[in-house]
Amino acid sequence: MSNALQIIRCPRSFDPAISREVTAELGHLPADWRALLEGAAGSSPYLQTLIRSERDWIEGALADPLAARATVFDDCRACPPDQLKSVLRGAKRKIALLCALCDLSGHWPLEEVTGTLTRFGELAVDVALKAEIALAIRRKKLPGMSEDDIATAGGMSVFAMGKMGAYELNYSSDIDLICLFDETRFAPDDFMEARQAMVRATRNMSAALNDRTAEGYVFRTDLRLRPDPSVTPVALAMEAAERYYESLGRTWERAAYIKARACAGDIAAGERFLKTLTPFVWRRHLDFAAIEDAHNMRLRIRENKGTGGPITVLGHDMKLGRGGIREIEFFTQTRQLIAGGRDPSLRVRGTVEGLQALSQAGWISSDVTETLARHYRDHREIEHRIQMVHDAQTHRMPTSEEGLARIACLMDEDAESFVAGLRERLQEVHRLTEDFFVPSGGGTAKPAEPVPEELDQSVIARWPTYPALRSDRGARIFERLKPELLGRLSRTANPGEALLALDGFLAGMPAGVQLFSLFEANPQLIDLLVDIVGTSPALANYLSRNSSVFDAVLDGGFFSDWPGRAALITELQEALAAESDYERQLDLTRRWHREWHFRTGVHHLRGLIDAAEAGQHYAELADAVIVGLLPKVTEHFAAKHGPMPGRGCVIVGMGSLGAGRLTASSDLDLIMIYDPLDAEMSEGKRPLAVRPYYARLTQAVVTALSAPMAEGRLYEVDMRLRPSGSQGPVATSWPSFTQYQKNDAWIWEHLALTRARVVAGDRDLSAEVEAFRSDFLATPRDRTAVLTGVSEMRRRLAAAKTPDGPWDAKTGPGRMLDIELAAQAGTLLAGQSCRTVAEGLLAGVASGWLDDAQAQGLTEAYGLYWSVQSAARLIAGKGSDGAVRGEGGAAFLQRSTGCDGIGALQQALEAAYATSAACIDAAVGAAAGTKDESDEQAIS
Repeated sequence: MSNALQIIRCPRSFDPAISREVTAELGHLPADWRALLEGAAGSSPYLQTLIRSERDWIEGALADPLAARATVFDDCRACPPDQLKSVLRGAKRKIALLCALCDLSGHWPLEEVTGTLTRFGELAVDVALKAEIALAIRRKKLPGMSEDDIATAGGMSVFAMGKMGAYELNYSSDIDLICLFDETRFAPDDFMEARQAMVRATRNMSAALNDRTAEGYVFRTDLRLRPDPSVTPVALAMEAAERYYESLGRTWERAAYIKARACAGDIAAGERFLKTLTPFVWRRHLDFAAIEDAHNMRLRIRENKGTGGPITVLGHDMKLGRGGIREIEFFTQTRQLIAGGRDPSLRVRGTVEGLQALSQAGWISSDVTETLARHYRDHREIEHRIQMVHDAQTHRMPTSEEGLARIACLMDEDAESFVAGLRERLQEVHRLTEDFFVPSGGGTAKPAEPVPEELDQSVIARWPTYPALRSDRGARIFERLKPELLGRLSRTANPGEALLALDGFLAGMPAGVQLFSLFEANPQLIDLLVDIVGTSPALANYLSRNSSVFDAVLDGGFFSDWPGRAALITELQEALAAESDYERQLDLTRRWHREWHFRTGVHHLRGLIDAAEAGQHYAELADAVIVGLLPKVTEHFAAKHGPMPGRGCVIVGMGSLGAGRLTASSDLDLIMIYDPLDAEMSEGKRPLAVRPYYARLTQAVVTALSAPMAEGRLYEVDMRLRPSGSQGPVATSWPSFTQYQKNDAWIWEHLALTRARVVAGDRDLSAEVEAFRSDFLATPRDRTAVLTGVSEMRRRLAAAKTPDGPWDAKTGPGRMLDIELAAQAGTLLAGQSCRTVAEGLLAGVASGWLDDAQAQGLTEAYGLYWSVQSAARLIAGKGSDGAVRGEGGAAFLQRSTGCDGIGALQQALEAAYATSAACIDAAVGAAAGTKDESDEQAIS
């Protein structure tokens, strides 16, 4: 009896006389089984009919419900086509009775009940469809098809939508289906004939399930969820459906495809089609505009179905009424639509599973999840009992006390406590879900308030002319936001300046619905926006064109500690591994980089990290991008020209990247070194000689990093620090590189080598490059020759680039480049392999070239310059003057440098410039005479 039905709960009999009559012939059954049958028959006329008709089958079914279910399913699969309608209807009676008894007794949980109903539904669809396809093939109505194609239904895929897709069919549910066929299975000239046959097969399959006969029906089928059902046939080509969703698909259709599942026919083709719809269903960015779409849908349903009234139990619609099943489903699916594009863990079909995934991802609390999941199950069980009474497709509670008492009996409760408990659950569901769709503001604009006097009304008056506010929907959402936005602007240190900055932000936005919806749902982001536009015009301008980076702020880890280089590399590599298309990999990398870059800027702007940490973070981010993309570029390139000949290549970071410190707008100085070994050609479809192979591969890497694409660009790339500069090949062989450095390189190239660092590429070659660098830098140098080279470099830099005012901390005597040269000289003279400025200056002390005071003074000055440079690049991009034009930017500069007042900071800079220049002048001396290097190479 271990497999037998166990009684956990038992329905009460509403009409004991009928119960006794129905079970009179089943007196040999165990008492608890008889009590179950009496309660079911005495409260449900439909179950009473089923028990009478299936009395010979009941005992075996109760003895082993799972085996009974399996036998019914097997009989359906083995059924001859000419008996299919009768066999399916008999199977439906058995499955309906089995599910009812296992549900009412508590033997099966809700998920097993709905799963059994769903699996029977998909089985019925599959056998009915294949019977029709087989008939069409025998009649030669499907050109080119044979009996071998019956197993895949000739390329027809049936998609279970709604509850059937999520294995959540209710007791008397209809089934929502979309029927699409793979048009590539047919020759173009045969398409129209094939489509006609597929349409006929779909109609006949639907009729086989839907038509009522003396034996009943199988399932009511609904084919109206297909694209544009009023004008399209019941079966469509997949290519036509894909075009529709890409161009005309609506939010409700996106929500419908959350639960969609290929359930019958050609499953593999159906799964491929669903994969093509991923970008349609799951938007890459957080889609808070879906909230308003879903809420409007709820309002239309309430209006059309008359379910918008107060919560009452008598006559209440358990599906569409307030606090009902649909409220929980909308709440869950809308949140999935919002965030599922960014978080694949949210792409689950079931409602309870969706709630759990949202909780695990931090979008809703565990308390809300547990409450809604519990009430969802309770609601579904009540819905089942409503439908069990008469096998009616209804979700409304009875309108009479007698009808209500029947439902209470099936629930094994007295009517009074049942009503009280249900009312409480409905109210709690309504409270939890309504606040999400209609937050405290009620979704309407606040009454117009006077514009604060300190804000220029003429600026505000031009906002409706901007592209982001031209759509009715964008303007409507913004009107609801505007009072809060203006209020926060008026509380800034300089409201007029902040308003102009916001004005520039709005003017640059191409569209506004998504971002305005994001702000409306997350008003805390308005503070961040005001902070950014009031401080950093460059970042505000960037945001106006890339507002999707705000999505990252809502991720739980946005304000967490920096994960580090290794973790970044792993994260990007895992993301790229999940994407097979090369261009999509490049766009994915751009999106990924954009969010981490924005995160670093915000952390710096808000004082969570200082300039030195920001520089390290930007450099590690660049490392991760190069490490992640290089294998994808080489793989894509190899598909045409073959794998890399020899040992492969490495990417070497020079300059600031090599030193591990970048600003928000830094370019990347790179060189590629490859080792061909004995290879002369690549081996591929279009082989190349080694030198052009690596030259073109280098160009492909540069393009991957710098080409503007749909998601923008990553970095500008400068390769002029390679051997022989712009005159040399873009990729250098390993033997040529070592020979060049030993015999032909200028002093300035040796200075540049002090900051070289292998970023990505072949591990063994990387180790050899680093070993060579260390050994080569350790070679004893002639001090006069080194300092002569430094002196000539300083002269050329001074002649080629003049400082752009006192806020240009980079170029000029005693400024960043000058101190970097001194540090590189110190590294060379000491024979060390250090890369940073501070280490290089200490190396200068170790070599006896600098004293401690000089090194300390230059290190402190460089720290000040870096703080100014890093902040200025974040505030104003590559224009240093813009950093001090606004109060917000000036205040950020002061915070970054620890100076009290912008005037004091300027004085500190000018004093440091003079002191540092004098120090370096004294250290370098008046050495003269260098090789005749090109200005371009030297300045690089």
